[in-house]
Amino acid sequence: MKFALFSLVMNIPNAVTGETLTTQQKFQNILKQAIYAEELGFDAYGIGERHGPPFLSSSPPVLLTAIAAHTSRIRLLTTVAVLSVLDPVRVAEDYATLDHLSGGRLELIIGKGNDPRHYPLFGIKEEEQWESLAERYALLKRLWSEENVSWEGKYRPPLQDVTILPRPYQRTIPIWHGSASSPLSTELAAKYGEPIFSSNTFHPLPKYKALIDHYRERWAYYGHDPQHATVGAGAGTLYLAKTTEEAIRRFRPYYEAFHSTDSAKHNQSPFTSLEDNLANGPLLVGSPERVIEKILTYHSAYGHQVMSISVDGLTEAEQREQMSWFAAEVAPVLRREISSSVWS
Repeated sequence: MKFALFSLVMNIPNAVTGETLTTQQKFQNILKQAIYAEELGFDAYGIGERHGPPFLSSSPPVLLTAIAAHTSRIRLLTTVAVLSVLDPVRVAEDYATLDHLSGGRLELIIGKGNDPRHYPLFGIKEEEQWESLAERYALLKRLWSEENVSWEGKYRPPLQDVTILPRPYQRTIPIWHGSASSPLSTELAAKYGEPIFSSNTFHPLPKYKALIDHYRERWAYYGHDPQHATVGAGAGTLYLAKTTEEAIRRFRPYYEAFHSTDSAKHNQSPFTSLEDNLANGPLLVGSPERVIEKILTYHSAYGHQVMSISVDGLTEAEQREQMSWFAAEVAPVLRREISSSVWS
């Protein structure tokens, strides 16, 4: 298995210390986090996209470019880029530039996003999100693979003989499809023969497994080799301790602080408590042995080759502690147990 660390750049008062970082301090924290992730051997680092509090991640290509300048090996992901509201010309130009500046380490995870606050900001209605995503993605694909593109659609002005510059550094920038709530995203991924990345964050395992199963069924329907259907999955926040009881005790203030935010309420998670989430959801809170056991259980259902984790909201010292512990105690076991052809 391969591992990505990701952040939505959530900036709320620390639930234990009460400390509130300035925007500048939070951005510096993200840079240090990504650098340390590379030092520890994580395979990728991702920045999600949000357009409202408590997140400062409205410009993933800018943040990822800064990270690219301070790292040399780690893959750079968008977790996710909310393509349903973005201009494909701007996306093509920005991320092709980032692809060059990172030496070809970029991989785009696209989606419609799960926060309805961004739709009015960019002038589309929530009910248009899937149609908008499909149209914009089809144009983005052409802009990166063709020159002199002429195009006409619903969600931006027509194009006539347009060639975006710069061209991407990689021959083909890898694209994943974020999957969280609807088979429309898994259908789009299967149609194009591209991987999916399951959110696997706010709901019980069966909901996400159904979407992954749908992806594999439609993958076969479109005539693709079943062996090449690639799945990644998130896992929510990580918190390790010597015992599961200690991990739960230390993590509880962070869980309650985040779930009291307005943003968390948009996710409509069915979990009623931390204990409910631990028993029936994807949170990775516990001893290393318990966390390994849980990841293996999810892998048996999903068959995913890549997993993303987050340490958002913790103090900087705890972030480093959790990343180090995961890299030393959890990742080596899972790398041995679960093969992955991704990023070989």
